[in-house]
Formats: sequence, structure tokens, C-alpha cells
Amino acid sequence: MSVIRRNRIAIGLAAGLAVVLGLGVWSATGSGTNSKPVAQTETDLGVLGDYGDVGQPPVLQEPAQAPEAPVQQQAPETPAAQPPAAQPPAAAPVSSLKLVGKPVDKMGLVVQDGDGRTMYRFDKDTPKPEGKSNCNNQCAVTWPPLLADTIPQVEGIDSKLVSLITRADGKKQVAIDGWALYAYSQDPKPGAWKGQGVGGTWFVIQPDGKRNVECLPPGVTAPAA
Repeated sequence: MSVIRRNRIAIGLAAGLAVVLGLGVWSATGSGTNSKPVAQTETDLGVLGDYGDVGQPPVLQEPAQAPEAPVQQQAPETPAAQPPAAQPPAAAPVSSLKLVGKPVDKMGLVVQDGDGRTMYRFDKDTPKPEGKSNCNNQCAVTWPPLLADTIPQVEGIDSKLVSLITRADGKKQVAIDGWALYAYSQDPKPGAWKGQGVGGTWFVIQPDGKRNVECLPPGVTAPAA
């Protein structure tokens, strides 16, 4: 075959291929009277941003998460109830009364209360076994009993000899060695002893509970021991 013919065949094939390629391009681009435009998608144009910036990559929003449940605070533990601490025993009440055994001029050993009043004993009382006062009613007005709810403080007296006895009216009276103590309403001042020897039954009491027979008034005889 001649060279000229071969060239013509090649040109014809090339022209045919060009026509085919042209038709393909025309179909792909949608040219022609019956073609419809291909809709552009968000993937082609991108997502419009807040400020209209076209072509930005799409913003992928993370799925909304459920709000976390609030952490409940545990109430503070209530401390276990502790047993009440043992209370120390109540201290015995302290008496405001005071008894003093002391020597005085002329009389010798006597017992006085905290105010300096001379104390007496009554021979008609019963000292044993528990101590009993037989001075009541009008007698107790003339000879006021030394009353107390507690054992008084003592000075110059053996505390073992001091006790409380119960009177007929239920009140407590101080006693020394079982002998009830009295003051004398006719003593003019503290330290006086005008009740000494009255009736031959009232005598100043000594710190040991015995009667004091010193300085007896005229006409009073000392009783038998």
C-alpha cells in the first residue's frame, strides 16, 4: 500500500476518534437542547459559613450529649451517740456552822458556835444510845437548839464526837457525844454564860461532851459525875 493511502487512513481514524471524544464531552457536560443541569450538592460547594465564606469544608457537629447527672453529695455521717460520761459523786454540802472548843477565863474549857455564843447541855436529855432532846415548846424558846442539816465544822473538838440527832419536830440538832447543844436566850453577849447552873440541870458543855462545873452561881451544887 502506498504511503499516501496509509496517511489518509490514519487521518480518517483520528477524525473519527475526535468526533467520538467530542460527543462524550458534550454528553458529560450536559450540553444540548434536552439536557438538564446537574444539581450542585453541598459536597460540591461546601457549607456556607456564618460569614458566607463559600467553599469551606463542612463543619461536622458532634452529637449532643446528655447532661451529666448532678453528683449527689452524701450527707455527713452522724456520729454514733456516746454514752454519757460518768459524773463524779456530788460533794457533801459544807456546813456554814462552826463549833470551837476553847478555854476562857474563869470558866475553863467551853464550846462556842461560830458567833461566839456559849453552848449548853440539858441534864434531862437522853444522850444514849442515839441522843434525844427533851426540851421542846416553850423550853426551846428559852434554850434555842443548835439546828443544822449537816455536821458543822469543828475546831478544838474531836469530830468523831459530833453528830446530828432528830428532834420531836423532825429537825436536826447538833450534839457532842450524844448531848444536844443549846444556846441561852438570856446571855447578853457572845462569850457570856448566864445559863450556867440554871435549875441545877443546865450547864456549859465542854469539848468532850461533859458538863462544865466551874464557876457555878451561888446556891448551885455540882451534880454527881
